[in-house]
Amino acid sequence: MSMSDNIADMLTRIRNGQKSKLLNVALPMSNLKCAVLDVLKSEGFILGYTKDIEKRAINISLKYSRIGEPAISEVHKVSKPGKRIYSSIEDLPGYFNNMGIHILSTSHGVMSDRQAKKENVGGEVICKVF
Repeated sequence: MSMSDNIADMLTRIRNGQKSKLLNVALPMSNLKCAVLDVLKSEGFILGYTKDIEKRAINISLKYSRIGEPAISEVHKVSKPGKRIYSSIEDLPGYFNNMGIHILSTSHGVMSDRQAKKENVGGEVICKVF
């Protein structure tokens, strides 16, 4: 079965996995998903992920606080297949008083809004995470 929005499917699986208090979530592999997961890992929203090359799958290790609360409170897809949202870094507002992040796909690769401000690049806003 073909999916029209792979990133939205990944974010939904992470959201549902954390609501169910799962430790790991599995999903089909793609390079864009791995790039987004690299940003989530570097920003501290997930513990990590592993690639299973034979099964073409990714296993994500979800992160929780000591009292069992998920590390990701909210995650929203911004750019959709029918309506792409592009933004320069100057026009991108802070998310939750800069406690949350936007994940952007730029000409320099997939990165968080904090890193995009350092490199002064804009691009397609993939999602926002808090």
